[in-house]
Amino acid sequence: MVAVRLWLAHRQIAHVSARSGEVPAQFAGHIGLPAHRKAAGYTLARTRFGRVALAVETAVLLAFTFGGGLQALHDFWAAQAGDPIYGVALMFSVMAISALIDLPLALYRQFVIEEKFGFNRMTLKLFFGDLAKQTLLGAAIGAPVILAVLWLMARMGDWWWLTVWLFWCAFNLLILFIYPTWIAPVFNKFAPLDDAPLRARVGALLQRCGFAVSGLFVMDGSRRSSHGNAYFTGFGKSKRIVFFDTLLGRLQPGEIEAVLAHELGHFKHRHVVKRIVLLFAMSLLFLAALGQAIDAPWFFGGLGVAAQNTSLALILFFFVVPVFSFVFTPLMSLLSRRHEFEADRYAAEHASANDLVQALVKLYGDNASTLTPDPLHSLFYDSHPPAALRIARLQG
Repeated sequence: MVAVRLWLAHRQIAHVSARSGEVPAQFAGHIGLPAHRKAAGYTLARTRFGRVALAVETAVLLAFTFGGGLQALHDFWAAQAGDPIYGVALMFSVMAISALIDLPLALYRQFVIEEKFGFNRMTLKLFFGDLAKQTLLGAAIGAPVILAVLWLMARMGDWWWLTVWLFWCAFNLLILFIYPTWIAPVFNKFAPLDDAPLRARVGALLQRCGFAVSGLFVMDGSRRSSHGNAYFTGFGKSKRIVFFDTLLGRLQPGEIEAVLAHELGHFKHRHVVKRIVLLFAMSLLFLAALGQAIDAPWFFGGLGVAAQNTSLALILFFFVVPVFSFVFTPLMSLLSRRHEFEADRYAAEHASANDLVQALVKLYGDNASTLTPDPLHSLFYDSHPPAALRIARLQG
């Protein structure tokens, strides 16, 4: 898996570097050479940094497993506390160590790469403030969830994995419902959209498409980054439309309407629901596999852990899932790109296709998204189709 990821990164670097000196013909009238070179440089910097992050991630995984790190943590906490405190302490220890190792990488990503290319607007104070909020929120939510999962694993017998899966699904659906009104405002400020003409235009689009939302909001995304975006969040009566203030400052009203129509397309085609169902199905598959391996000595011993209990099994499960689920990455990316094409078609039917093209060109330029990704790298990782193909379909 690591070798494949490094090979794909090498292809991306070589492909983007070789095409950084000339704007693709279909964008020549819209994006200048300096912007194209900036996008290439940004992509190269992120890809090279990704190789370093992958090396660190792999080293941490090996240290926890074959290096004896997880076994040492078990020995320490087993002598200090019994269940359920032992399980919670063990898991939070693994998460805390991983977070501390990742901290320098996160700082470099934000204050070196994003800063170099003009995207960073975050201060160190805001960065560590966000980190503190995430830590407190994670502890407040994570501790009860871990306790509940460990209780189910200990009490539900051979079918514990099914009850854990049902609990996990219910918990994630609950988070989706409460996130817009309870969690998101902890990190960002949301104000009602006060542009009356734009609000009327958006309202007319919603009426044409038969959508009802609880409100139109503007988020202060510019506090952290100059990247622009818009999104739907919530379900049922809690649905709301959120615009980044950076997006509203860059696009014309018709272009904003077209971008919003694209997002409406995702809801019309139930892409969010389909993706959630798929992720739940995959989680059921992996939990069922863990249910078969949890009592097998080879599962623990094969990953460098001599002890054997449910807490260790759950941690090892989260270690190995990303490794084995990597094979699904291109399939998930393919599905996501197909959804993007469907949403583009919906937007072209209910708004202006030309406005959406203009908006995409601006967003690709403003966000320094490369116009010349390596095809194989894009096939594996890109959740959105390449710019040239996406725009060609809209124009056709």
